[in-house]
Amino acid sequence: MKLHIAVAGILPILWAASLLAQAPQKPAERRPNVLLIITDDQGSLDLNCYGSKDLQTPNMDSIATAGTRFTQFLANSPICSPSRAAILTGKYPPNAGLPDESASSARGGHGMPGEQVTIAEMFKASGYTTGHFGKWHLGFVTEEEPNAQGFDESLGFMSGCIDNYHHNFFYFKGWHDLWNNGKEIVREGEYFPDIITDGCTDFMAKNREKPFLIYYAINLPHYPVQGTAKWQEHYKDLPTPRREYAAAISTIDDHVGKLLAKLDELGLRENTIVCFMSDQGHSMEKDANRGGGNAGPYRGAKFSLLEGGVRVPAMISWKDHLPAGQVRNQVVLGCDWVPTLAELCKVDLPKTEKLDGLSMMPVVKSADAPTAHPIVYWQTERSEWSVRDGAWKLIGNLVDPTFKGPLPKEDTKLFLSNLDQDISERKNLAAEHPEVVQRLQKMHDEWVKTLPAHATVSEKNNKKK
Repeated sequence: MKLHIAVAGILPILWAASLLAQAPQKPAERRPNVLLIITDDQGSLDLNCYGSKDLQTPNMDSIATAGTRFTQFLANSPICSPSRAAILTGKYPPNAGLPDESASSARGGHGMPGEQVTIAEMFKASGYTTGHFGKWHLGFVTEEEPNAQGFDESLGFMSGCIDNYHHNFFYFKGWHDLWNNGKEIVREGEYFPDIITDGCTDFMAKNREKPFLIYYAINLPHYPVQGTAKWQEHYKDLPTPRREYAAAISTIDDHVGKLLAKLDELGLRENTIVCFMSDQGHSMEKDANRGGGNAGPYRGAKFSLLEGGVRVPAMISWKDHLPAGQVRNQVVLGCDWVPTLAELCKVDLPKTEKLDGLSMMPVVKSADAPTAHPIVYWQTERSEWSVRDGAWKLIGNLVDPTFKGPLPKEDTKLFLSNLDQDISERKNLAAEHPEVVQRLQKMHDEWVKTLPAHATVSEKNNKKK
């Protein structure tokens, strides 16, 4: 086992070293910085630029004003860890080795395998300095933690959620979870978003003379829903759970504003690509007050492959280089960030890696460009799966956290919708179009055969113990 881990861990290092040797960067070839902002459980429409009327989100909205906003940006999973694995590797979650939630709630818990090549490793090999700030939730063993996955600096927590003031794993107060470059640190009483934002802006200042890539993964509005007192007071007249959720969203906005202001202060805005997305839809979990987020006309929420679980707010801007004030309606995926940013930053993708993501640049440049993803697949270890072919979408073993009461059996087994005819996915068309069901189910079955035979995270942990 130790030999396997050592070999797996050294492969990305050898690849990176060879790439650096082949293509050294000249000072005159300064490439753009990247700031990739990921929010946690933010609803499909929870920004002013997506139509929200009861929130204040001017800083996040400014990214859309300065760039392109997507209306059909789809997370590769309705669950935190696999969605993040797709963002960082450019692969569908099963191909990234993490089809379901990471078991990294405590040290020793496995997540995304260390041999996976991340965007940080790719950019680092091309001369970038890389930083992770915020939530990780992709493995709590040495070879799967941020510093082993290509990040020069890392400041944040490794589990799924922590108390923002005491930094303990949310479900067990005795599990302290705050780390800086693999070393546990104690900053009792300090607000976690402040900690990572200050660390991120310091990183920008320290590395202003060379290209950097930042993965800023703020842990809001995920539970515990702890917005600042300023915003709790501002939204005091909203009903629960929207009141608490709204305070968390505007708290995110304040921190995004600090990041953008720092780029301006350092004179880096014109040479920084700013990207933004939520990892999946809003939560309806008990610890999230059973809601608060807004999916608008879309049915479903976190944990569901209905649109409310996977259709997320997302934007990209690069001043004077990409179109500004644009809206794009084509399908775009979370795994598209890797090839898109590699193209913009002239970073070579590793030839040993087969990516599922495709560059979104044709879509960004033209509202008339065809989507790169006419067919999209989802597969979770919780048995829910989906195939979308154009407007037709088939879900197997459907989950809907927003549904009051048990779902009809015929809906849970196979649920067919046509998004052009019914964006709300309310009516199951499976009985009316058996030929479409058969075709899409066959597509899913054939796709599953191409996936690697990964053990589930829980099986990995049981074997480790």
